[in-house]
Amino acid sequence: MPEEQAFCVFVKIMYDYGLRDLYRNNFEDLHCKFFQLEKLMQEQLPDLHSHFSDLSLEAHMYASQWFLTLFTAKFPLCMVFHIIDLLLCEGMNIIFHVALALLKTSKEDLLQADFEGALKFFRVQLPKRYRAEENARRLMEQACNIKVPTKKLKKYEREYQTMRESQLQQEDPMDRYKRENRRLQEASMRLEQENDDLAHELVTSKIALRNDLDQAEDKADVLNKELLVTKQKLVETEEEKRKQEEETAQLKEVFRKQLEKAESEIKKTTAIIAEYKQICSQLSTRLEKQQAASKDELEVVKGKVMACKHCSEIFSKEGALKVPAVSTDNKGIETDDEKDALKKQLREMELELAQTKLQLVEAKCKIQELEHQRGALMNEIQAAKNSWFSKTLNSIKTATGTQAPPPPQPPVPPREGST
Repeated sequence: MPEEQAFCVFVKIMYDYGLRDLYRNNFEDLHCKFFQLEKLMQEQLPDLHSHFSDLSLEAHMYASQWFLTLFTAKFPLCMVFHIIDLLLCEGMNIIFHVALALLKTSKEDLLQADFEGALKFFRVQLPKRYRAEENARRLMEQACNIKVPTKKLKKYEREYQTMRESQLQQEDPMDRYKRENRRLQEASMRLEQENDDLAHELVTSKIALRNDLDQAEDKADVLNKELLVTKQKLVETEEEKRKQEEETAQLKEVFRKQLEKAESEIKKTTAIIAEYKQICSQLSTRLEKQQAASKDELEVVKGKVMACKHCSEIFSKEGALKVPAVSTDNKGIETDDEKDALKKQLREMELELAQTKLQLVEAKCKIQELEHQRGALMNEIQAAKNSWFSKTLNSIKTATGTQAPPPPQPPVPPREGST
């Protein structure tokens, strides 16, 4: 059971079930309970009551803990739990049932005991008897079967009140007034002590509240100052953010222009390459045509030479030249010169093509370098934004004392054209 519920049950037993009344007015209600118990013993256990009377053993000598502690002082918990359950269900009268059941079950032992033996039996032997849960259960069954009429208890209570009034009337008025005066003085001293304690507690509470209020006001002043500083930092941060946005816009414009320029250069380079390719293709076609024409002319010349009897002797059947002739040498030299010229022109065109390819590669490298610079500048801009945003958050966290999660990092854009 939680502590709060246990305390509520305790308050219920003390006030609603009347256990608190047993401790008030010099235990007057407790003595009334003792009187009622002795009357019940006289009615239901006359021989045991007579024996206790002979021993001068009164109820308050053995039953005070039964009423004041609800049997929790000496008896085992397995028995106390049953008693508490019955008490919550039936009320304070269940104590008389349990007391009579204890006396009935121990009647034989008590009748044989003397004064000291009876007190020792109530103090030691009786609680040990009910350590076994089965004995405690049988005792509770017997206690529930005992009849204790409420009317008789009310009657015994009236008899006790009448007896107390007669005792007070027979008592010397001066002694009664002295006792009453002494009781009132004790109550007055107790109330004065409680008043002093309450006054001291009130003063202490006021001092503590005053200190707490002063601390709260100091803290409020500090927080107000921090709030002003934070507002100033926020204004400065917004201004810095605006400047950075302007710089970012300018950088974007520069990047856009550079990108457009690079794209235009790429287009020009592509057009030049296409033009060079076309020229190379035309030159290759022309060279092939010239080679074919030269071959055809060579075949025609060879045919004419072979048709001439005088000239055919110069060549062998395989077409190899045996005796060099002046005209043939001149033609070969012209053909070789034309071939060399064509080869030279072809080499020049290949050189121009290689230079064009080199310019294309340089243009691509320049584009990649520009893309790399663009990515680096974008990272620097993003880092500047993040640093500004983190500074703003740190300023706000310092002012408010709260921990905010860091802003999400945007992904770095991939480098276009990178290899």
